[in-house]
Amino acid sequence: MNTPLRHVAMVVVGMFLVLMGGVTWIQYHQAGSLNADGRNSRQLYREFGGPRGPIVVAGDAVARSVEVDDDFGRQREYPEGELYSTVTGFYSIVGKTALENAENGVLTGQSDQLFFTRVRDLLTGRSSEGAAVETTIVPAAQKAALEGLGSQQGAVVAIEPATGKILALVSTPSFDPNLIAQNDTAKATAEYRKLEQAEGNPLRSNATLETYPPGSTFKLVTAAAALENGYTPETKVDSPRTLRLPGTSTDLPNFGGESCGGEQVSLADALRVSCNTAFANVGMDLGVDALREQAEKFGFNSSELTIPMPVVASRFPEELDTPQTALAAIGQGSVTATPMQMAMVAAGIANDGVVMRPYVVDTVRSADLEVVSQTQPSELSTAVSPQTAAELTEMMVGVVRSGTGTAAQISGVDVAGKSGTAETAKGVDPHAWFTAFAPADDPRVAVAVIVERGGDMGSDATGGRVAAPIARAVMQAVLGS
Repeated sequence: MNTPLRHVAMVVVGMFLVLMGGVTWIQYHQAGSLNADGRNSRQLYREFGGPRGPIVVAGDAVARSVEVDDDFGRQREYPEGELYSTVTGFYSIVGKTALENAENGVLTGQSDQLFFTRVRDLLTGRSSEGAAVETTIVPAAQKAALEGLGSQQGAVVAIEPATGKILALVSTPSFDPNLIAQNDTAKATAEYRKLEQAEGNPLRSNATLETYPPGSTFKLVTAAAALENGYTPETKVDSPRTLRLPGTSTDLPNFGGESCGGEQVSLADALRVSCNTAFANVGMDLGVDALREQAEKFGFNSSELTIPMPVVASRFPEELDTPQTALAAIGQGSVTATPMQMAMVAAGIANDGVVMRPYVVDTVRSADLEVVSQTQPSELSTAVSPQTAAELTEMMVGVVRSGTGTAAQISGVDVAGKSGTAETAKGVDPHAWFTAFAPADDPRVAVAVIVERGGDMGSDATGGRVAAPIARAVMQAVLGS
């Protein structure tokens, strides 16, 4: 071979090697990212055309794939519409949310958990199917929560204290996932945009992704810190009608400017009537570090919680001066909490001081009904001692028996609860809160309710009047199920 031909051959071989290298890189190293690229129509048709597993509540599919006569072949369907939208989210051409997103791997059958199932299907020639996701939701509790909130904006979270199972998870305004799940791209996108711009942002879960000033429900945390640091339920606390915050010209009043029953009241009575000045004094006495430490034991300032959907962190500030500490002790100022967090506070007290990690997925089951995985209850933290939990429980029973939470009473059942009315901004109606558990002596359900801006009662709202009846209905639904 002469020199020119040798050069040409070398160039051809080099080009061949570059071509082979490029093809190998694309097919091996970039395969995952290319398959996941939303612009990959083949992947889109493959995913939507596959038999996606159902999401199940109490044996019934509340999200399922059905055959349709279009290019995709299948479409997601939500038989209960709005009722479970906070749990399921939606699965659509425009995206996926909530469990449809968090459990996408097992629902499509592509999760590593289903590796051996896929291998078996490959060897037997059987078509692969997605797994079923069975939830912890109790239908009666879910319905009671949604009906209780009605047209009001807010959220409800109910938890089984001993395990962390989430029994109800509702955010309002709600939405119908079927509107977004349709396979017509233009229509699905239009419905998504409409909901995205709707008042109250129905697509965002108020239960897990929004934080609010917890108001007087946070007095449970302050009371816990007090009991853990030498107070008893009978300890007398200064409780004037108004309290001048140190170093300021600001007077902190009790609700409605009322007396708490005297210039001094017991810690138990302070909780029963939700005395602002008493708890502000307790907070200043304990100091910011003790309050923060107690809040963090219940889960505040933690950004790692998933249920498996993410839960945004509830916050207790790092640094506060004395007046700010007084406000923090009554759940005002810069303290913020999700409804999930306040349900965890109640559940932790109910469970002898141990906060269990909340979860909404009970079991993942393959198409042939084999258990792929099952969530095992696990401890998140020990918030208080069993003695403190028992004392707090009795104090909370007093709130419902003869204090600000009488609207949460259930005939024949002792309910432990705490109301909250949280100021947000001048001229804006307060949020109404209630958190509770029942039965007090053998807790089966803990619940937190928030009704934003007082709901239907507006500026006349209190947690005891607006949120407590909703909490009662949810607890009754669980206890009767």
